[in-house]
Amino acid sequence: MKKLRQTELSDLPRITQLVLSPVKRREFLRDHAAPFSAFLTDNFGRRHNYLRISLTEKCNLRCQYCMPEQGVPLTPKADLLTTKEILTLSQLFVKEGVNKIRLTGGEPLIRPDVLDIVAQLQQLDGLKTIAITTNGINLARMLPRLQGAGLTAINISLDTLVPAKFEFIARRKGFHKVMEGIHKAIELGFDPVKVNCVVMRGLNEDELLDFVALSEGLPLDVRFIEYMPFDGNKWNFKKMVSYKEMLDMIQQHWPELEKLPEEASSTAKAFRVPGFQGQISFITSMSEHFCGSCNRLRITADGNLKVCLFGNSEVSLRDHLRAGASEEELLSIIGAAVGRKKQQHAGMLNIAQMKNRPMILIGCFLKLQDAPLTPSSLPPWEPLHIQRFRVRGHFSSHTEPVWTRWGLPQVLPPTQWRLEAGSPWRFYSSHPQDPDRNPKCLNTEISGIPATPRLSPISDHLTHLDSEGRAAMVDVGRKPTTERVAVASATVFLGLEAFNLVRQNQLQKGDALAVAQLAGIQASKLTSQLIPLCHHVTLSHTQVQLELDAARHAVVIQASCRAWGPTGVEMEALTSATIAALTLYDMCKAVSRDIVLGEIKLLSKTGGQRGDFKRSLST
Repeated sequence: MKKLRQTELSDLPRITQLVLSPVKRREFLRDHAAPFSAFLTDNFGRRHNYLRISLTEKCNLRCQYCMPEQGVPLTPKADLLTTKEILTLSQLFVKEGVNKIRLTGGEPLIRPDVLDIVAQLQQLDGLKTIAITTNGINLARMLPRLQGAGLTAINISLDTLVPAKFEFIARRKGFHKVMEGIHKAIELGFDPVKVNCVVMRGLNEDELLDFVALSEGLPLDVRFIEYMPFDGNKWNFKKMVSYKEMLDMIQQHWPELEKLPEEASSTAKAFRVPGFQGQISFITSMSEHFCGSCNRLRITADGNLKVCLFGNSEVSLRDHLRAGASEEELLSIIGAAVGRKKQQHAGMLNIAQMKNRPMILIGCFLKLQDAPLTPSSLPPWEPLHIQRFRVRGHFSSHTEPVWTRWGLPQVLPPTQWRLEAGSPWRFYSSHPQDPDRNPKCLNTEISGIPATPRLSPISDHLTHLDSEGRAAMVDVGRKPTTERVAVASATVFLGLEAFNLVRQNQLQKGDALAVAQLAGIQASKLTSQLIPLCHHVTLSHTQVQLELDAARHAVVIQASCRAWGPTGVEMEALTSATIAALTLYDMCKAVSRDIVLGEIKLLSKTGGQRGDFKRSLST
């Protein structure tokens, strides 16, 4: 096979090398490039000019979709690629036409010599983009030096805007470090800063609108990624939220959302809300694959070449390199692997059955397509401010910081914690703050619910039974679509000892109230999976609040759910309150088994055909 290369700078007269600036050198290489390498062109004509290199298998987070809960067996250090081997392979691929290299992990920023690797890659003639994919934990501290070494593009993982949920997903703390890293990237001129969010049903799909709102005042490209199957991440088709479903949810709120032109070899479908600084994108690997324009190759931390993210075939470049293979022999091996690349992946259901590495061992968070550095286009940014608040009792440290000066839209701010001094309430919310900024997350005096019930006559038969007395699901297809709101409550009677430990946040298991609140929100979104004949409802708003009742040594829980649809959300509210109560029991059971769950009831509902309901204070 004849080897075809780009014109090398060394072929130019020495005087020309001295005259050309770095920008002119890149322009010369672009304008005088030879035909693309046959070794990196597959049988379907796809040219692979984008190489992703995993620098390490280690990570300082344990994200559920990326790493199995029990961890992964790490490759012995001696079997990982050395810095010299990484640079040797990089140089070989760049000579053949690769013009973009992305450094991944694990978490690449925990590799001690990452700065040196970036600096040496920057010296490769023909390499236009050096990018990095990171979880953002160490980013704020390292990014200025990385930029100085030659880094030109950055992608940051962030799957939630709720600090406690971040800890649940990543199994580690670090939300505020990631946010600080995003701010630092904007400050240093990366435009746009790419923020990648893996969307999982029942976990974070309720935050889609909050993530979109981030792009209003910030030059971000928020990229929603369909949940993908890898070894150990317990992938389930029901957990995947498709691109079309996400787009529909967003367009309901921003009907003016406009499609942006797609670049060649783009993996993302990009959109922008008119007037917003940033944009949003969708990575549709599962529902609408982009295999036909794929231009990516991957080298794992242990030196294996993967020509397809979802393929399980690999070839070891490390072994051939260490056996003394010549450049020509390595190119033949690479060319053979690229030539075997299939036209497209096997499809989501087949992929789920295939044996493949866990995501962390592939080196992919799917942070795709990079942004050029344009410092001149930066708006003036204020330094990041952190405001601390006072609360009654004690909080886990990770709940204290609140970002206050992010230029975030006031119409739809991101999900956040809100506490006022002296307030016993703690809450999460996926809904915008009320205009009057009421510090309570839930007011049972919901506007639109009258003070007295307006129920129509109660049905004289059970709607979930058919004519023969068998269980049946109600057909809601012909019911009118209206806004539905429901509020439910539950009370957990803890007893004196457990109550005092909860109030002082001294339980060995951690912050019981925060965990119970998060459990309540999660439960509301999973109601149809727990109650057999319930319809699946896409909630637009869930709030859970817990109040300490010192007189009864109890915790009073209230849950509010809101949706727009043909069926009510009282079951979602009741499930939310009940699961929050059960979670509180679980957190406290080591202290006392004399805990009683009670007073589980619907407080109010609105929006149904039978009219609105509000429980009187006496019941």
